[in-house]
Amino acid sequence: MSTGAVWTYVAVYLIPLLFFIYMGTDVLLRNSKKTEHRLLAVTAFCYVLLFMEEYVRHQLPIGESATIVALWFSNAGIAIPGLGFHFLAKFSGMDKRMPRYVYPYIFYLPLSVIVVNVLSREQIISSSEFVTVGVWKMPVYNSSYYIALSASIFISLLYLAVLYKGRAVTRSAEHRAIFDLLLLGVYISSVWHIVFGFFQFGEWTPPYPYIFGGVIWLFILRLAMIRYDFLNFSTRRYEKMFHMNPAAILLVEPSGHVREANPGARQLFDYIDLDRVLFFALVDPYLQEAVQSRKAIKAYETTIHNGNERLDVLIDGDYVTLENELLAILIVRDITLQKKHQEEIRFLAYHDSLTRLPNRRYFHEELRTALEEAEAKQLQLAVILLDLDRFKETNDKYGHEAGDALLRHVARIIGETAGGGGFAARLGGDEFVLFLRCISSEADVREMMGQLQLRLSEEALIYGDQRLIVELSMGVSFYPEQGRDSNTLLLQADRAMYRHKHEGKAGVRYTV
Repeated sequence: MSTGAVWTYVAVYLIPLLFFIYMGTDVLLRNSKKTEHRLLAVTAFCYVLLFMEEYVRHQLPIGESATIVALWFSNAGIAIPGLGFHFLAKFSGMDKRMPRYVYPYIFYLPLSVIVVNVLSREQIISSSEFVTVGVWKMPVYNSSYYIALSASIFISLLYLAVLYKGRAVTRSAEHRAIFDLLLLGVYISSVWHIVFGFFQFGEWTPPYPYIFGGVIWLFILRLAMIRYDFLNFSTRRYEKMFHMNPAAILLVEPSGHVREANPGARQLFDYIDLDRVLFFALVDPYLQEAVQSRKAIKAYETTIHNGNERLDVLIDGDYVTLENELLAILIVRDITLQKKHQEEIRFLAYHDSLTRLPNRRYFHEELRTALEEAEAKQLQLAVILLDLDRFKETNDKYGHEAGDALLRHVARIIGETAGGGGFAARLGGDEFVLFLRCISSEADVREMMGQLQLRLSEEALIYGDQRLIVELSMGVSFYPEQGRDSNTLLLQADRAMYRHKHEGKAGVRYTV
């Protein structure tokens, strides 16, 4: 063998072989868990076998060529069309529409020929005769070779149908661009197979020159990887940004499955198994409809239950193509504390911060509404004003904390007394007020007032080692007999209360 022939074999077979090794390794390392990556790696390995076989065959006597081609070259080549079809089915999403009993087995039916080919020890799909033409050991192409080549080209052309179908349904411009590039790759490699598979160019081309179409196909894939981050490193792409962001970030599939959740999301939803639960089961139907129809999601407020905890969240979302699938990327912010603060601000606009009873403003609004209702329905209504007796002495003797505790104690009992038929409020200081709707008689109201005073006397407040018993001065006025507006009724109740106070009723007693 001449030196020129040796270097020719190295250039023609070993250099492409190294390219396929690099491509297969590169794609597999990008994401060894993804089916698409594994399929391309196996395809590259099959091409490695093809080129390695041709290099080895040219080092051996020509008499060995028929057996080596039949058992090595042909069997490696049979697997490539099925692998390519399987890859494109995954990439285009066709696999999701195929029955489970069909996918992926249908792509590998041609592999049964390998078993027949090995067991028969005959050249069923390859040439049985070889001749020397220049530096090459060329096959004498027979009908089996052309049948096998035609079937391979037919399967390759079916790639176009899969790619066109996938391109028609994709909504991402970037995804369509990848489809266009892959279509171009199929067209070029198919033409290459036809020209260099069916026509012979003598010693100007090596044997089986159509296998170099694999270089074109994988080069196109490489170009797509570089230009569109196609099949890019899933663990590296935006990895630091995704994992270090303190906000909760979710990648959600159109089906509602969470493809990936960053540490912030797992910390926020610590009682939810994000790897198993459907995200749409956690949120309201609007968000599901928005994601599935690719609507913009801007500052959408909703509630998510994290175990027994209710979270108020604000969600912003957009859509990204990741590993050739359009996903929703959702940034979830916990606004539970912010909502509580807002609710507290709204609450304090109408309520007393110490006792949590409605304040003067809220009381007057409700009383006006109740009076309008009483006038329309010809009903009676009672307004009761309450004042703690000798409250200043409590503050002076036991301190303001004891006074605050006493006010909260009284407020609770007054609120419970008002119940659903009344409305209690704190006017300020040690003054309280309540009104009762739809009273049946004045006697019932006065009896209720007596029960309230008795309850306050009996239900002492334990503060430290002190037992504080409360008594009130109270005054009542009735609608419509003593007034038809809130100011008049409050004035009448105030006069009645001071008459009660000046009669010398007991106030607060302190007992150990």
